[in-house]
Amino acid sequence: MMVYTMKDVAQRAKVSPATVSRVLNKASYISEETRKRVLDIVDEVGYYKNVHARRLATGKSDLFGLVISEIANPFFPEVIRGFQSVAWDHGFDVLLLNTEFDKARTETVIHKLVERDVRGVAILTSSIDNSATVELTDAGIGVVFNNFCMSDKLVSNISVDYSRGISQAIEHVAKLGHLRAAVIAGPEGNRRAENIKNALVDRLSKKGMRPSPVTSSNYRVDSGAAAVCEILAAPEMPTVIFCGSDLIAMGAMSTLEEAGVRVPEDISIVGIGNLPFTFLARPPLTTISVPREELGLTAFHALEKMLQLKRHRGAEYTLETELVVRKSTAPAMERKQVRKK
Repeated sequence: MMVYTMKDVAQRAKVSPATVSRVLNKASYISEETRKRVLDIVDEVGYYKNVHARRLATGKSDLFGLVISEIANPFFPEVIRGFQSVAWDHGFDVLLLNTEFDKARTETVIHKLVERDVRGVAILTSSIDNSATVELTDAGIGVVFNNFCMSDKLVSNISVDYSRGISQAIEHVAKLGHLRAAVIAGPEGNRRAENIKNALVDRLSKKGMRPSPVTSSNYRVDSGAAAVCEILAAPEMPTVIFCGSDLIAMGAMSTLEEAGVRVPEDISIVGIGNLPFTFLARPPLTTISVPREELGLTAFHALEKMLQLKRHRGAEYTLETELVVRKSTAPAMERKQVRKK
């Protein structure tokens, strides 16, 4: 089987090898006629870019890294789609790695990114600390974080402004007459979870709805069970529970149902994330929407822009959150204390 080179494609398409390269890397300023002619020849001969040859010629990798915590977490598919789609549109490949919140695995992830000589990496998990930044930036690799640190050389940060959506959610339940709130936050020690918990407690307190109890949970559907049991045993039952994620909210709703507590008639529930399945819950979940696909898109653009700058100076980016009202919240109803059966 004959192996065709970029020069072969250029000769057949009657263009220069540089034009073929620009077409394959989706560069601008190429006429549609030329682009189509080149791509037709590429398909005809089955030409593939030799990425190793390109790395030798340019001194640059075609890879960008994307690091998440758990591939099974439904928060991440839209993030991955956003990052991967824009990377591919710019002619780059994506190395996807997950830490599973394991320290040894996290160290291996960082070493692999350096070994593969990625151009830049988006670290969109809370399981990696500043020591990773040093190892990556010392290797000349640009890094973008989510809600972690200030921008610096080769470091950008994307802040998701949870406060806006949280304020909207608190105003929403206050208008429904809720006076007593509880909080089921995410895992202790998790940066994202701590930020959300602090924002919830602060704004609920300022609204005169000082939350009690405030508990923690992991990010799994069954995670709300123990926290809900603590809430049901409290001296005074809350009328609304704010959850640190949609998964926690779904777990809480399931446990409440098993205890004979109705949502939203007895207790209203608010989640965070607006995951794809939340509108299918019974009742559909009121939640704070996080622009996950936009997070992925912004992460790639932040890396690309930073690496194009002469001094590789990073920047700060902010994404907004917004309340999505569904049927898991309803007017508060004064009643006798509901106890677990």
